[in-house]
Amino acid sequence: MMRAILVGILVLMAAGIGWLTFDWYQTRHGGEPYGAPFTLTDQKGQPITEAAFRGQPTALFFGFTHCPEVCPTTLFEMDGWLKKIGNEGKDIKVYFISIDPERDTPEIMNSYVSNVSDRVTGITGAPDKVAAMAKAFGIYSKKVPLEGSDYTMDHTASVLLLDGKGDFFGTIAYGESGDTAVAKLKRLAGKG
Repeated sequence: MMRAILVGILVLMAAGIGWLTFDWYQTRHGGEPYGAPFTLTDQKGQPITEAAFRGQPTALFFGFTHCPEVCPTTLFEMDGWLKKIGNEGKDIKVYFISIDPERDTPEIMNSYVSNVSDRVTGITGAPDKVAAMAKAFGIYSKKVPLEGSDYTMDHTASVLLLDGKGDFFGTIAYGESGDTAVAKLKRLAGKG
């Protein structure tokens, strides 16, 4: 009984955070297109622009291939959620945008995302262009030095959802329940 109450509270909190994020975006952008124009490189070495995020529902996740937990977990879960909704979500495009382009070349991105899902397209590019694109989408990222010359990246861990026009549709928070994430993806697919 207590567990059911806690689960209910967590679902309500996740829904509240999603609504606040949506409300914040609408207030801040009020009809302006989400993000900004960009030209980066996909995992196959081909140019990719904001046009890729138009014409179908889209999920964006910003991360990096050296990420120890959040990124591989999110991409693995996304693949599972898409499999769960099956044909209903066939038009949803998923993009993994590197916030560590110094290490994440197209070849590395291709190897990384190909090991997780055939539904995910990796995106990287020049560091200044990646930083500008992430900033335009409201993504926080920061290089964090480790011992020696190594480093990690601190970053926003939410998946951004865009409708078929490329407008902000919502988020899936890291650690959000699978059932809630699937429900959001189904709504996104219906809106696409």
